[in-house]
Amino acid sequence: MAWALLSIAGILEIVFAVCMKLSEGFTRLTPALFTVVSGLSSVVLLSLSLRTLPVGTGYAVWTGIGAAGTAILGIAVLGDSAAPLRILCIVLILAGVIGLKLVSGNGA
Repeated sequence: MAWALLSIAGILEIVFAVCMKLSEGFTRLTPALFTVVSGLSSVVLLSLSLRTLPVGTGYAVWTGIGAAGTAILGIAVLGDSAAPLRILCIVLILAGVIGLKLVSGNGA
């Protein structure tokens, strides 16, 4: 259950970052509200998952999902650069997230 909560928290972290961009410095109400709600929800779910998962693993996976997911969404939707080295870095982040899950030894 902790890994499911952490995964949802990571997805909400992506929503948070994209909505922050779309809020244009919190000058647009709807994206700004989504930024606040998704950010708070993400942190709450992270904290719930950390009841079971080690803090280093949980936090690293949460930030990894957020960073890689936001970068991928930025490329796919917002026109961010898709330079090969940038893609390689995203792949390395995802490999780290998967590696942490595999070696965590916590099946929660």
